[in-house]
Amino acid sequence: MGAILIEGAKWCSKTSTSANVARSNLYMQDPDNAHSYRELADTKPSLLLQGEAPRLIDEWQMSPVLWDAVRFEMDKRQKSGQFIFTGSAVPADNVTAQTGTGCFASILMRPMSLYESQESNGSVSFAELFEGKQDIEGVSTLSIPFY
Repeated sequence: MGAILIEGAKWCSKTSTSANVARSNLYMQDPDNAHSYRELADTKPSLLLQGEAPRLIDEWQMSPVLWDAVRFEMDKRQKSGQFIFTGSAVPADNVTAQTGTGCFASILMRPMSLYESQESNGSVSFAELFEGKQDIEGVSTLSIPFY
């Protein structure tokens, strides 16, 4: 596959995980450049695709034309692992001209549980709660504003 599409809820680490493997980045929501990026996407999207591969294009759905631009670019390059698309929102079905089949691999990223993020010691089991096997009592060091 020439590109990966990583989708998921906000704050599940799509961007930071992708940035760890990307060699160049395009952040479509960068407040200093977002307007210019959108205008460039509408006039000459190939310029936004320039950069070392794999190139991260974060919040790509702000300029859905990038989907087709990447498909075209991958046809020219004929290489795997060229682009990483991340986003929390999905554009309307009719926004992209092509599906991306054969070009994009899709990954759904989920947020970590409190146990996985080490914000819980795992003493409460959802499975046991639903089975009625566990009574809960305890104190948390976290406060409501923390969430």
